[in-house]
Amino acid sequence: MDNLTIELSRGTPIIVEGKKDAKALKELKISGEIIYAKTSGKTFLDVVREIEETRKNDVILLMDFDSRGREWTRRLADYLERMKVRPNLVFWRRLSSLVGRDIEEIEGLSAYIQTLKRKIGRNILDMEQ
Repeated sequence: MDNLTIELSRGTPIIVEGKKDAKALKELKISGEIIYAKTSGKTFLDVVREIEETRKNDVILLMDFDSRGREWTRRLADYLERMKVRPNLVFWRRLSSLVGRDIEEIEGLSAYIQTLKRKIGRNILDMEQ
């Protein structure tokens, strides 16, 4: 996630679906400007307008990995490109390929990583015996 930290230090906003997603990112020590795409009855155009108001040339899209999240990611990426805003999908693609079908939502990412850490710790201890 080092590249993510660099992007966030540049002030690149992260677009997530909701508050639970933002909470999961905070649990992973990822902080920065977060824009919620699917809360409080926001429409697609409301989200686009909010992104436009940041006056940033880049945004990080971290929508869920389910079919709705993939659709929102695709739609936002297409629309943002037309607005001359670069949608960064690198982290979304990497995470999606890493978690496979284990999780479908960003909000589950923190718990998933904690589970992996416990499993890795146990496996290392088993190998030492």
